[in-house]
Amino acid sequence: MKIEKLKRLPSGKYKIIFDNDEKMITYDDVILKNNLLFNREVDKEKLRDINLDTEYYNIYNKVLNYIVKRKRSIKEIKEYLKKFDLSEEDNKFIINVFIDNGLLNDKSFAKSYISDKIYLSNIGPNKIKEELLSHDIDISIIEEEINNVSKDVIKEKLKKIINKKINSNQNKSNYMLKQKLLYELSNNGYDKDMILEIFDSFSSNDEDIAKKEYDKLYNKLSKKYSGSELEIKIKQKMYQKGFNYKK
Repeated sequence: MKIEKLKRLPSGKYKIIFDNDEKMITYDDVILKNNLLFNREVDKEKLRDINLDTEYYNIYNKVLNYIVKRKRSIKEIKEYLKKFDLSEEDNKFIINVFIDNGLLNDKSFAKSYISDKIYLSNIGPNKIKEELLSHDIDISIIEEEINNVSKDVIKEKLKKIINKKINSNQNKSNYMLKQKLLYELSNNGYDKDMILEIFDSFSSNDEDIAKKEYDKLYNKLSKKYSGSELEIKIKQKMYQKGFNYKK
Protein backbone atom coordinates (compact mmCIF):
# COMPACT_ATOMS: atom_id res chain seq x y z
CA MET A 1 0.00 0.00 0.00
CA LYS A 2 1.24 3.48 -0.84
CA ILE A 3 0.50 6.94 0.49
CA GLU A 4 -1.12 8.94 -2.27
CA LYS A 5 -1.47 12.22 -0.41
CA LEU A 6 -0.83 13.93 2.93
CA LYS A 7 -3.27 16.75 3.68
CA ARG A 8 -2.98 19.14 6.63
CA LEU A 9 -6.33 19.76 8.34
CA PRO A 10 -7.50 22.99 10.06
CA SER A 11 -7.22 21.17 13.40
CA GLY A 12 -3.48 20.76 12.86
CA LYS A 13 -3.83 17.03 12.27
CA TYR A 14 -3.07 15.32 8.96
CA LYS A 15 -5.18 13.17 6.70
CA ILE A 16 -3.36 10.30 5.02
CA ILE A 17 -4.92 9.15 1.77
CA PHE A 18 -3.74 5.78 0.50
CA ASP A 19 -3.74 4.59 -3.07
CA ASN A 20 -6.58 2.16 -2.28
CA ASP A 21 -8.75 5.13 -1.17
CA GLU A 22 -8.41 4.30 2.52
CA LYS A 23 -8.00 7.33 4.76
CA MET A 24 -6.52 7.95 8.19
CA ILE A 25 -6.32 10.99 10.48
CA THR A 26 -3.04 11.31 12.38
CA TYR A 27 -0.48 13.77 13.74
CA ASP A 28 2.65 15.39 12.37
CA ASP A 29 4.69 13.63 15.09
CA VAL A 30 3.47 10.29 13.77
CA ILE A 31 4.36 11.27 10.22
CA LEU A 32 7.86 12.35 11.23
CA LYS A 33 8.46 9.38 13.51
CA ASN A 34 7.52 6.92 10.76
CA ASN A 35 9.33 8.88 8.03
CA LEU A 36 6.17 9.15 5.93
CA LEU A 37 7.27 12.31 4.14
CA PHE A 38 9.97 10.45 2.25
CA ASN A 39 9.01 6.80 2.46
CA ARG A 40 5.46 6.50 1.13
CA GLU A 41 5.41 2.71 0.96
CA VAL A 42 3.42 1.26 3.88
CA ASP A 43 3.41 -2.46 4.66
CA LYS A 44 1.31 -4.17 7.34
CA GLU A 45 3.92 -3.72 10.04
CA LYS A 46 4.36 -0.02 9.24
CA LEU A 47 0.57 0.46 9.19
CA ARG A 48 0.35 -1.17 12.60
CA ASP A 49 3.02 1.21 13.94
CA ILE A 50 1.17 4.22 12.50
CA ASN A 51 -2.09 3.11 14.11
CA LEU A 52 -0.44 2.52 17.51
CA ASP A 53 1.36 5.87 17.39
CA THR A 54 -1.83 7.66 16.37
CA GLU A 55 -3.73 6.07 19.26
CA TYR A 56 -0.98 7.13 21.64
CA TYR A 57 -1.18 10.75 20.48
CA ASN A 58 -4.98 10.64 20.63
CA ILE A 59 -4.74 9.73 24.31
CA TYR A 60 -1.83 12.14 24.89
CA ASN A 61 -3.83 15.06 23.51
CA LYS A 62 -6.91 14.15 25.52
CA VAL A 63 -4.81 14.12 28.69
CA LEU A 64 -3.18 17.40 27.64
CA ASN A 65 -6.59 19.06 27.16
CA TYR A 66 -7.67 17.68 30.54
CA ILE A 67 -4.63 19.27 32.20
CA VAL A 68 -4.93 22.55 30.32
CA LYS A 69 -8.44 23.16 31.73
CA ARG A 70 -6.90 23.40 35.20
CA LYS A 71 -3.95 21.99 37.12
CA ARG A 72 -4.30 18.30 37.94
CA SER A 73 -2.73 16.03 40.51
CA ILE A 74 -0.89 12.88 39.43
CA LYS A 75 -3.68 10.87 41.05
CA GLU A 76 -6.31 12.62 38.89
CA ILE A 77 -4.38 11.72 35.73
CA LYS A 78 -4.04 8.10 36.86
CA GLU A 79 -7.82 7.97 37.34
CA TYR A 80 -8.44 9.69 34.00
CA LEU A 81 -6.20 7.23 32.12
CA LYS A 82 -8.24 4.27 33.39
CA LYS A 83 -10.93 5.00 30.80
CA PHE A 84 -8.51 4.16 27.96
CA ASP A 85 -7.74 0.62 29.10
CA LEU A 86 -3.98 1.00 28.67
CA SER A 87 -1.33 -1.26 30.15
CA GLU A 88 0.28 -0.18 33.43
CA GLU A 89 3.51 0.39 31.52
CA ASP A 90 1.80 2.73 29.01
CA ASN A 91 0.07 4.62 31.84
CA LYS A 92 3.39 5.20 33.60
CA PHE A 93 5.01 6.27 30.34
CA ILE A 94 2.35 8.91 29.59
CA ILE A 95 2.39 10.21 33.17
CA ASN A 96 6.18 10.45 33.15
CA VAL A 97 6.08 12.39 29.87
CA PHE A 98 3.87 15.03 31.49
CA ILE A 99 5.99 15.06 34.65
CA ASP A 100 9.17 15.51 32.59
CA ASN A 101 7.74 18.41 30.59
CA GLY A 102 6.55 20.13 33.77
CA LEU A 103 2.82 19.91 33.07
CA LEU A 104 2.25 17.47 35.92
CA ASN A 105 3.69 18.40 39.29
CA ASP A 106 2.07 17.69 42.67
CA LYS A 107 3.87 20.56 44.41
CA SER A 108 2.67 23.03 41.78
CA PHE A 109 -0.82 21.50 41.96
CA ALA A 110 -0.92 21.84 45.76
CA LYS A 111 0.18 25.47 45.61
CA SER A 112 -2.47 26.34 43.02
CA TYR A 113 -5.17 24.34 44.83
CA ILE A 114 -4.46 26.08 48.15
CA SER A 115 -4.51 29.51 46.52
CA ASP A 116 -7.86 28.83 44.82
CA LYS A 117 -9.46 27.50 48.00
CA ILE A 118 -8.12 30.31 50.19
CA TYR A 119 -9.23 33.12 47.89
CA LEU A 120 -12.21 31.63 46.05
CA SER A 121 -13.99 29.49 48.64
CA ASN A 122 -15.03 29.58 52.30
CA ILE A 123 -13.08 26.52 53.44
CA GLY A 124 -10.14 26.77 55.82
CA PRO A 125 -6.62 25.29 56.00
CA ASN A 126 -7.53 22.04 57.78
CA LYS A 127 -10.21 21.20 55.21
CA ILE A 128 -7.84 22.09 52.36
CA LYS A 129 -5.24 19.78 53.87
CA GLU A 130 -7.79 16.98 54.08
CA GLU A 131 -8.80 17.45 50.43
CA LEU A 132 -5.18 17.48 49.24
CA LEU A 133 -4.48 14.27 51.14
CA SER A 134 -7.31 12.66 49.14
CA HIS A 135 -5.25 13.53 46.04
CA ASP A 136 -2.35 11.51 47.51
CA ILE A 137 -0.22 14.64 47.83
CA ASP A 138 2.75 14.14 50.13
CA ILE A 139 2.02 15.57 53.58
CA SER A 140 5.31 17.47 53.66
CA ILE A 141 4.35 19.31 50.44
CA ILE A 142 0.89 20.15 51.82
CA GLU A 143 2.21 21.51 55.10
CA GLU A 144 4.95 23.51 53.42
CA GLU A 145 2.53 25.20 51.00
CA ILE A 146 -0.17 25.83 53.64
CA ASN A 147 2.43 27.35 55.97
CA ASN A 148 3.37 29.73 53.16
CA VAL A 149 -0.10 31.30 53.46
CA SER A 150 -0.07 34.24 55.85
CA LYS A 151 -2.04 33.74 59.08
CA ASP A 152 -3.35 37.28 58.58
CA VAL A 153 -4.94 36.25 55.29
CA ILE A 154 -6.73 33.35 57.02
CA LYS A 155 -7.82 35.61 59.88
CA GLU A 156 -9.18 38.29 57.57
CA LYS A 157 -11.11 35.71 55.58
CA LEU A 158 -12.57 34.15 58.73
CA LYS A 159 -13.40 37.58 60.13
CA LYS A 160 -15.49 38.39 57.04
CA ILE A 161 -17.34 35.07 57.28
CA ILE A 162 -18.13 35.50 60.98
CA ASN A 163 -19.11 39.14 60.61
CA LYS A 164 -21.52 38.23 57.82
CA LYS A 165 -23.07 35.48 59.96
CA ILE A 166 -23.48 37.84 62.92
CA ASN A 167 -25.07 40.57 60.79
CA SER A 168 -27.54 38.13 59.22
CA ASN A 169 -28.52 36.56 62.55
CA GLN A 170 -32.20 37.15 63.32
CA ASN A 171 -33.11 34.84 66.18
CA LYS A 172 -30.11 33.19 67.82
CA SER A 173 -28.59 34.31 71.10
CA ASN A 174 -24.92 35.24 71.16
CA TYR A 175 -24.15 31.96 72.93
CA MET A 176 -26.12 29.79 70.49
CA LEU A 177 -24.66 31.58 67.47
CA LYS A 178 -21.15 31.10 68.81
CA GLN A 179 -21.72 27.35 69.30
CA LYS A 180 -23.25 27.02 65.84
CA LEU A 181 -20.38 28.86 64.15
CA LEU A 182 -17.79 26.97 66.17
CA TYR A 183 -19.25 23.68 64.92
CA GLU A 184 -19.73 24.78 61.30
CA LEU A 185 -16.44 26.60 60.84
CA SER A 186 -14.26 24.01 62.57
CA ASN A 187 -15.84 21.35 60.34
CA ASN A 188 -15.05 23.64 57.43
CA GLY A 189 -11.36 23.62 58.26
CA TYR A 190 -10.73 26.54 60.62
CA ASP A 191 -8.88 26.46 63.92
CA LYS A 192 -11.24 26.56 66.91
CA ASP A 193 -9.14 29.02 68.90
CA MET A 194 -9.07 31.42 65.95
CA ILE A 195 -12.87 31.13 65.52
CA LEU A 196 -13.48 31.97 69.19
CA GLU A 197 -10.94 34.79 69.22
CA ILE A 198 -12.53 36.47 66.20
CA PHE A 199 -16.12 35.89 67.34
CA ASP A 200 -15.39 37.38 70.77
CA SER A 201 -13.80 40.43 69.15
CA PHE A 202 -17.21 41.48 67.81
CA SER A 203 -19.89 43.17 69.88
CA SER A 204 -21.88 40.61 71.87
CA ASN A 205 -24.93 42.78 72.54
CA ASP A 206 -27.90 40.63 71.54
CA GLU A 207 -30.52 42.57 73.51
CA ASP A 208 -32.59 43.48 70.42
CA ILE A 209 -32.79 39.85 69.32
CA ALA A 210 -33.62 38.77 72.87
CA LYS A 211 -36.45 41.31 73.03
CA LYS A 212 -37.91 40.03 69.75
CA GLU A 213 -37.71 36.42 70.96
CA TYR A 214 -39.29 37.39 74.27
CA ASP A 215 -42.17 39.09 72.47
CA LYS A 216 -42.68 36.08 70.21
CA LEU A 217 -42.78 33.73 73.19
CA TYR A 218 -45.09 36.06 75.10
CA ASN A 219 -47.58 36.22 72.22
CA LYS A 220 -47.50 32.46 71.84
CA LEU A 221 -47.51 31.36 75.49
CA SER A 222 -49.91 34.03 76.80
CA LYS A 223 -52.69 32.18 75.01
CA LYS A 224 -52.16 29.29 77.42
CA TYR A 225 -50.56 30.78 80.56
CA SER A 226 -50.77 33.97 82.60
CA GLY A 227 -49.14 35.73 85.53
CA SER A 228 -46.09 34.20 87.21
CA GLU A 229 -46.61 30.89 85.42
CA LEU A 230 -46.34 32.69 82.06
CA GLU A 231 -43.14 34.43 83.15
CA ILE A 232 -41.62 31.13 84.29
CA LYS A 233 -42.47 29.45 80.98
CA ILE A 234 -41.03 32.34 78.99
CA LYS A 235 -37.91 32.37 81.16
CA GLN A 236 -37.38 28.64 80.62
CA LYS A 237 -37.72 29.00 76.86
CA MET A 238 -35.39 31.99 76.81
CA TYR A 239 -32.72 30.08 78.74
CA GLN A 240 -33.07 27.16 76.32
CA LYS A 241 -32.37 29.58 73.48
CA GLY A 242 -29.34 30.93 75.32
CA PHE A 243 -30.85 34.28 76.38
CA ASN A 244 -30.63 35.74 79.85
CA TYR A 245 -33.32 38.39 79.42
CA LYS A 246 -36.17 39.75 81.47
CA LYS A 247 -38.73 42.26 80.25
